[in-house]
Amino acid sequence: MIERYFTGIANRVAHLAGLPITFGFCCLIVVVWAISGPVFGFSDTWQLIINTGTTIVTFLMVFLIQNTQNRDGAAMQAKLDELIRVSKGRNRFIGIEHLTESEVEEFRRTCERAVERHEKRVAKEAAHEVLKHTHAARKRT
Repeated sequence: MIERYFTGIANRVAHLAGLPITFGFCCLIVVVWAISGPVFGFSDTWQLIINTGTTIVTFLMVFLIQNTQNRDGAAMQAKLDELIRVSKGRNRFIGIEHLTESEVEEFRRTCERAVERHEKRVAKEAAHEVLKHTHAARKRT
């Protein structure tokens, strides 16, 4: 129950935070605060108001946006895993996001070596085709 409620709030806040009107509103707050500086004599309290407000908003937004990004990342990973599972891709790649950084790096190097082997094989086959056509052309002449 609380998880669904929090998810709903996190989604709404993350969406609202990314709107141009929200940015404009925040800019307006800063402008009003700056203009009010002379009225309050640029006092410590005047500075403390903006510092405290921005710190609290930033602190809370970090957790809400991180929650949203975590869910988005997990959903994307589940979709990719399903595509790997139903395709000709190797199923051993499913779940590699849970490995350590060095283990993921080893997977990346393995993929790079496979690409290099594939490119060499394709180049060799292309060269063989060129030679075959060259020999055929010579026989015709």
